[in-house]
Amino acid sequence: MIGKLHQIIRSFFFVAQVNKQPSQEIDGLFNPPMSQPSPKLKKARMSSISAILLSSVLVTLPLIGLRQTGRLQFLELVAYDQLIRALPFGGHDSRLLVVGITEADIQQQKKWPLSDEVIAQLLDKLQIYNPKIIGLDIYRDLPHPPGGELLHQVLQADNIVVVKQLPTADSEGVPPPDEIPSHRVGFSDLPIDPDNVVRRTFMYIQSKSGKIKESSFALQIALNYLAQKNQGLQVKPEALQIGPVSFPRLSSNAGGYQLPPSEALGWQILLKYRGTNAAREVSLTEVLEGKIDPDWVKDKIVLIGVTAPSSKDTFPTPYSATQTKNFEMPGVVIHSQIVSQILGTVLDGQQPFWFWNQGLEWAWIWLWSLLGGIVVWRSQRLWLLGGNVLIALGGLWGLGFVIFTQSGWIPIIPPLLGFLLAGAFVLAYKTVYQTYHDPLTGLANRRSLEGKLKKINTSKAFVKGELIAVLFIDVNRFKTINDGLGHQAGDYLLMEIAQRLQKHLTSSEYLGRVGGDEFVIWLQGVRDSQSVKTFAETLQQDLSQPFYWQGQEIFTTISIGIAFDRTGQDFQGGQLLRYADIAMYRAKDIGSGRPQIFETGMDTQAVQRWQLETDLRLGLEKGEFQLYYQPIISLKTRQIAGFEALVRWISPQRGFVSPGDFIPVAEETGLIVPLGEWILTEACEQIRYWHEKFPRTPALIMSVNLSGRQFAQPDLVKQIESILDESEIDGDRLKLEITESMMMNDVEAAIELLNRLKGLGLRLSIDDFGTGYSSLSYLHRFPVDTLKVDKSFVGRMEEGEESGKYISIVQTIISLGHNLHLDVIAEGIETSTQLEILESLQCEYGQGYFFSKPLSQENAEALLAQEQAG
Repeated sequence: MIGKLHQIIRSFFFVAQVNKQPSQEIDGLFNPPMSQPSPKLKKARMSSISAILLSSVLVTLPLIGLRQTGRLQFLELVAYDQLIRALPFGGHDSRLLVVGITEADIQQQKKWPLSDEVIAQLLDKLQIYNPKIIGLDIYRDLPHPPGGELLHQVLQADNIVVVKQLPTADSEGVPPPDEIPSHRVGFSDLPIDPDNVVRRTFMYIQSKSGKIKESSFALQIALNYLAQKNQGLQVKPEALQIGPVSFPRLSSNAGGYQLPPSEALGWQILLKYRGTNAAREVSLTEVLEGKIDPDWVKDKIVLIGVTAPSSKDTFPTPYSATQTKNFEMPGVVIHSQIVSQILGTVLDGQQPFWFWNQGLEWAWIWLWSLLGGIVVWRSQRLWLLGGNVLIALGGLWGLGFVIFTQSGWIPIIPPLLGFLLAGAFVLAYKTVYQTYHDPLTGLANRRSLEGKLKKINTSKAFVKGELIAVLFIDVNRFKTINDGLGHQAGDYLLMEIAQRLQKHLTSSEYLGRVGGDEFVIWLQGVRDSQSVKTFAETLQQDLSQPFYWQGQEIFTTISIGIAFDRTGQDFQGGQLLRYADIAMYRAKDIGSGRPQIFETGMDTQAVQRWQLETDLRLGLEKGEFQLYYQPIISLKTRQIAGFEALVRWISPQRGFVSPGDFIPVAEETGLIVPLGEWILTEACEQIRYWHEKFPRTPALIMSVNLSGRQFAQPDLVKQIESILDESEIDGDRLKLEITESMMMNDVEAAIELLNRLKGLGLRLSIDDFGTGYSSLSYLHRFPVDTLKVDKSFVGRMEEGEESGKYISIVQTIISLGHNLHLDVIAEGIETSTQLEILESLQCEYGQGYFFSKPLSQENAEALLAQEQAG
């Protein structure tokens, strides 16, 4: 875990290189980057780190204070109980047997306390089986006739250890029976924690003068058992040592404890329960009636005590919280747990409980507070934050449990609280920080830049009449790179672009990221527009150089829009940013690769485009779209073989809107997806109707263009299958036209999708073949039925000197289609000469204005009726 934390911290400290110091003059923007970042950028680099460190310290110090004053002890003890319950059952200790006096035994004897005679009989009966040690966990300071003399004689046996209770300020205590030597007497004193649970036990006490030295009942039993093994007891200030094994003395602040001095007296140890039972249990009646196996007693330690709940000799333990009945553990059973723990440590090599010193515990709490801040800062998405928090807290609990299985008790609650509280502080800071900064690059975001631009007139750092320039930069083809190489590559590219841009600037205040692939540069004190344009061209040249991602070159370009204004009463910073944005889109539309400066009227075009998008959305909702149908003609029979469905928009406000105007907007905004679904549904309904009204062989085929956005839909196959089912037509009545470029973005995924579409029985056509990416090497793998020759080739087959070249191109495409057993459709046929050439080249199908323009439903139906009538 420490190694993982080190990696996280190292990755966190990696921050993109910062901007360098420029001059007021625009020429200074081309200076090479300085070797050292400016003080402002050092501050920017350290701001997030400082927030994490500060939050960890501000959280850790109060937590340590709360812990030292015992305010967290209850929660730590609850955690201890859960750790105990999570331990696997250790099994019964074969060295021990517990003889419990149950409620049934008391009822059978009809007397309580039991008579001395019954106790003597019990001890005599057990001695027959040759136990090594018998521990009598029943007070016998007063006689309980009959049988007093008999019990006195029985208790003289060297293998019997009896219990006594030490005097306290509130009690005189309970002395042991007479004439029992001190090495066979132990005191019973189970300390109770503030929540009334037994988690620790006294092992040994000694007065300050050293005159009084007492061993606990469980320790005395263990020492007598170990006496033949020469395992004697040595009392040291910080531990008890039995043979070579040391039992560290429980301090007042060990583990999760913060005990007052009065509770930390003597030599105490923490209890590590084996389970709800540490040893086999039998009843008094079973022993007296001889219903036990002698091997259970021979050479064993036998503890005798009351297990009946009515005796009130029971105590809550860590298991009590989950018990539904008998939730308290009898004292004799707890003593068996202690004896088993001592013997297991001395004879079985089990490790005694150990604890960290306070300095290490404090460092542990601070480390988790620091980790909480790092995890929150590094988690960029809510689900990722939740997952990381759960993993971290699960790791804390798991680490604490693993250490607990090795007899170590380390703080869990304080580091858990530190992790959560520090994370909450950092989350609050991060929320404020990300309100004005881009989380990926650390640059100013749109809100921050707009705020700074709006404050220019009120800032003393700006001179009235100073020329301000804003450059709006868009990364071309970023989505293709992001989708093709993955989001990690996309994030890397954005950070690298930010670094290249920063090389030319003053500080991060002059550069911001305002969108997914959009950056803004804000320049002040420029001399003229030409110098800014030259600067923009330098940026374009710099960013045209390849980037390297995992050994692969990435090439990209940028589009830049520029807007100018002078500071003064009429200066509007937000409007300047908007104008630069509009100019950038103008640069993208022109595609010249040169920066575009905002000119009057460009904003009008932007408003018109926005209004077109708004009207397009309303048009979809109100059903303002219609399908027109252009016949596809068999060049052999001159009969209609099918139709291509073409969408038309008849707007009540705009009238007829050209597809060339609204289709690009629909593609860009994603409206093409619902529009495309409507087209598919309407076209399938129409072809079903025509099949019923004009039955023919072969049947008519409806061709529908599929957009790139539709082709990328995860549920495209399911959507088309649903449309076919609702329209009640076979899949082979529908042909989807797909462009080369759509399939070449991810060839393997495209082939898989095409195969799934073919599984529906659909026909597939490659539209505008020869105008997109070269797919010849993949064409034989695409499960398509048709190639469509683009009209740009067909229209030039009779253009003088160039006609021969284009005829050869068309001939090549037709031959390629025939060799691959594909149909070929030539689109854009407008003259009889073009038709004759295509017929001579054996092209099967054609469409174009020579045959018919796209027709409304009524006119297309009339054409079909006319053809049927003959």
